[in-house]
Order: sequence, then C-alpha cells, then structure tokens
Amino acid sequence: MGDDRTWATSRFRRAFIGSLIGLAVVAIAPFFLDIYLTSILIRTLFLAAVVMTVDIIWGWVGILTFGQSAFFGIGAYACGLVFTHYGFGPGWALGALAIGLIAAALVAGATGWLAFFHGSSPLYASIMTLALPIILTQVIFSAGTFTGSSSGLSGFPTYYWSLEVWLWIAGVFLVLTTAGGWLLVRSDFGRVMIAIRENELRCAYLGIPVSRIKTALMIAAAIVTAAAGFGYAAFSNVVAPELAGFQLGTEFLIWTALGGRGTLFGPVVAAIGIETTSSWLSGTLPFLWQLLIGVVFVTVIVLLPRGFAPLCTGLWRYVRPKSRPFVLERTLALDSDSRLGQRASIDTPPLLIEQLSRRYGSLHVLTDVTMTARASQLLGIIGPNGAGKTTLMRCISDGNERSDGMVKINGNDIGRASPHKVVEHGVGRSFQNTSLFDSLTIAECLMLARYRLDGAQLFRNKTNLALSQPALDILSATGLDQRLTEQTKNLSHGMKRGLELAMVLASEPSVLLLDEPTAGLTHAERAVIGKVLSRLTREYALCIVLIEHDLDFVREISDRVVVLHQGEILMEGSVDEVVSSELVKSVYAGHQVEAAE
Repeated sequence: MGDDRTWATSRFRRAFIGSLIGLAVVAIAPFFLDIYLTSILIRTLFLAAVVMTVDIIWGWVGILTFGQSAFFGIGAYACGLVFTHYGFGPGWALGALAIGLIAAALVAGATGWLAFFHGSSPLYASIMTLALPIILTQVIFSAGTFTGSSSGLSGFPTYYWSLEVWLWIAGVFLVLTTAGGWLLVRSDFGRVMIAIRENELRCAYLGIPVSRIKTALMIAAAIVTAAAGFGYAAFSNVVAPELAGFQLGTEFLIWTALGGRGTLFGPVVAAIGIETTSSWLSGTLPFLWQLLIGVVFVTVIVLLPRGFAPLCTGLWRYVRPKSRPFVLERTLALDSDSRLGQRASIDTPPLLIEQLSRRYGSLHVLTDVTMTARASQLLGIIGPNGAGKTTLMRCISDGNERSDGMVKINGNDIGRASPHKVVEHGVGRSFQNTSLFDSLTIAECLMLARYRLDGAQLFRNKTNLALSQPALDILSATGLDQRLTEQTKNLSHGMKRGLELAMVLASEPSVLLLDEPTAGLTHAERAVIGKVLSRLTREYALCIVLIEHDLDFVREISDRVVVLHQGEILMEGSVDEVVSSELVKSVYAGHQVEAAE
C-alpha cells in the first residue's frame, strides 16, 4: 500500500504543479496580449476543452465521435434561449447552465444506449454520433423564431465583463478540466479505457462492462462540452447553428489528429494553436489562409500520422524512461476454505447444458447438446474440425449466442446475458487465438483481469498486484513473474498463451473454458500447462472444460471426454472408453480422408 500511496501522491503532485503553471500563464496572459488576440483566445480556450474530451473518447477509448459539436451546441443554445426568452441574472444563468448540462447528459445517455450495445461495431457508433449534429441542426432550423432558425440568436443580455475576466474564466475552465482528464487517463480506470480501445471483446470476457463504461464516458464528456458551449455563448453573445453543426465536429477531430490522438495535451495545444492562427490568418490573408491550413494538415498527416505530440512524448520517454515497480501479492480468495471449495461441496453442478442448439439460418451448427460438468473435473471436448466445439464455448460464455436450450452456471440460468454478466456467474474463458492487449504490460493485463473483483478507481494507479495462487503458479511456471513491466507485444507465443491463462485464473472463475490452450506450444510448455490444469481441478475444485485436438494431451489430463460430431454429441465417457472407441476412430479417419480429398 505504501508504494500505491507514493505513486498516487506523485501523480497528484504533478497534476497540481502543472495546474499551477497553467493558471499562472492564464493570470498574466491578458497583460501581454492585445484586445483582438485576447478575444480570439477566449473562444479558443473553450473549444480546446471540447477537444480534450474528444481525445478521451477517441484517443483513449477508440470511439470516433462526431457528436461533440452537438453537445457544445446544446450548452450554447441553453444559454441563448434562456437569456433571450425568459430572463437574465444569476439565478437564470445557473438554471440555463443546469438545463444545458442535463440536456446534454440525457442526449449522450440515449446515444450511448443506442450505439454501444454488445456486439455493435465501431462504425455503427460513429454513424450514431455523426447523426447527432445533423439532427440537432435540423431541429434548430425548424424551430423558427424561437431558436432564430438559420440566423441564430444574438444581442441577448449576458455578463459584459472585461476581456481579462473572461480570459481568466476560460483559462481556469480549460486548466481544471484538462488536469482532471490527465488524472483520469493515468489512473486504473484509464488502463481500462486503453484496453477497451485495443480489444473490446477480451474486455467483455474479463467481466468489464464495456457498454456501460462507454456510455458513462460519453455522458461525462457531454457535460464538460456543454459547459464549454455555455461559456462560449455567454461570452460571444451569439449562438448559431454552426456551433452544433457537423463541420465543427469534424474540426474537433482534425485538431485531435494533428495534435496527437491519445496524448491529451497534444490536441489541446493543437486546438489553441490552429484556431488562433486560423483566426489571425483569416484577417491578414483572407484568400490564402484556408489553403495554408490545408497544406499544413496534409503535411502532418503524411509525415506525422500520429500527430505532433508523440514526437515530444517519445523524446521524454527516451530521456526519462517510465519505470513502475509492481509487487505481487497472494489473495486469500482461493485457499482451502475458498468460495470455490464451498461451491464444490454443493450438489449443484457448476455447468449444466440442456438441449442447446445454435443455428445460422438453415445451417445447424449445434443440435440438442446436453451435458454436465462438475467441480474437480476436467472435461475434454474433442471432435473433428467443424464439429461445433468453439461455437459451444461461445454459447456457454455469451447468452445471446445460442438459438435454443438452456445454460446454467452454478445453478444460475444465464438467459440472454452478455459476456460480462456471464463472467459474474463464475465463467472464465480463453480463446483459440490468443487475445491480449499489446500496448499494456503484463502487470496491467493482470490488473484488468481483476476488474470484476477489485474494480478500477478513477484517480488511483495502484502498483500492488494481488492474485490467486493458481494465477501465481502460471506466472512462476512461465517466468512471467520476472517480466511484469514488459509489454505483451514483446512476448513469445508460449508466454502469451501463459499470460492469457493467468489472466483468466486471476478473475477467480469456478468454470474455466479453455479453447486449445496448448496450440502452438512446445512439448515442454504443454507439459507445464498440463500440470497446472491438473492441479486446478485437484486442489482448487475448478470445473474445466477443455477443447483440444491433441488426443495424447487430452488422455493425460482429462477425467471425462465428450465427442462432438456435426454439432451433436457422438459419445461421452471416460478417457479410455472414448479413445479406444472404433466409432470415434472412424469419425476422425473419415474426416481426415475428406480433408485430403
């Protein structure tokens, strides 16, 4: 815990010092800028805060969003409409701000609910956010004199403070929101955001509620954006459809890309620099400024596809490499009196499947599969390619996959639950093709696997890693415990398979689904995995369901074997009964002949 506090204190200290520097710059800036540049900069600072939210949504979570301009417009029009039609004063101002924030949050929540359901593609989410500014603009046009239609609203009463005061307000708003964003992306929760960007499917099967997190971030970003829009409108004394339009949303994305997506500070600096320069050039070079900005944009995209900021951050990491010590600890969740041991003493089987079927149109992949897997048992599932083994795994771990039938985990019917809900019942799954997070370290991947049990705090970045003994055994057997700070993309195939198994075990499942865990491993690596799996059933009462083509490996570690053929259970019995069965041999032989032909 001491290391955690030290690291957290260091992060908050850096955020505090950075904020003080930023506030100091804002405080003295009005005394060095002329009136024209100060006026431009006030608007730019509000826009830069919006770009910061775009970078969090797009750069850190991976959602290409065009919708931030809509939330900006909602905040701006809340100011303009209330001040124009209802009244002006401190109470009216607070009421208008509250209306803008609440309206933006509701629209963002509805958008997230529609766009981020399980199984939706990133393209679908982008289209949904693309529709937002288009719809809002049409609403503004159709509302006639109430919204000012295409002309907007202007001349409404507002706070006519000096430019210095407005610059301080906009600057403080940007500094505080950016500092909060920096603390967020550097926290445990920021690690979850990166994981969602890199491998959303793996996150879901680790018990991370991806859709809920995306929606919550969309709402939070919408609130910050609406506040920026309110401030922008209150200062400029003008609101127009362009503030909620598609063009402004696209400019937010361009500034983010030029500054450096996923760097936070890069997009903020780019927004300030580009918008301020564009406004200055539009006055001095009215016929050339757009051409110049376009040339710069194309040049950066070609020569610096990741934007400007990665150049600086890369140099900083080279000069001062990032080093975070991780301390492995053993959690007591899997001792002899653990939850899994208690589950094993109950007569209810950990896994019960009844008449499960899966159809894709007229194609029947699984038909009336009924089977039971018990605690302290390793159930091997074998069969030729195309028998439906991996489909069966999907149906067990995702309630939406099966067409008919029932799946119960520890006596709980999973119904149509999404993968992260099924994980809560006690299911852990590895994939046929290794599924990890390339830019994260081994320790960070293991922390993600503990999300269901430990969560992820918004402003904490812990360095203590508490794991169950089975996960520690895998790390020790594969040597991963000595390489916790190494990125997973640098690992060998065997180590990646070991890490994925350790991640699944770190979630402390009672039902472990393994899809060809030894594929591509050497004989020595297979032996290590086999010993660990046998120990899991013997000492920790796990129920393991294993898909494997290596019959020798299945023979060595399985307690019972189920043979699938053409989507149906062909045979079920002990290892010796199945392996020596002439029927099973004929099925495999026939499949090999078909493959050869």
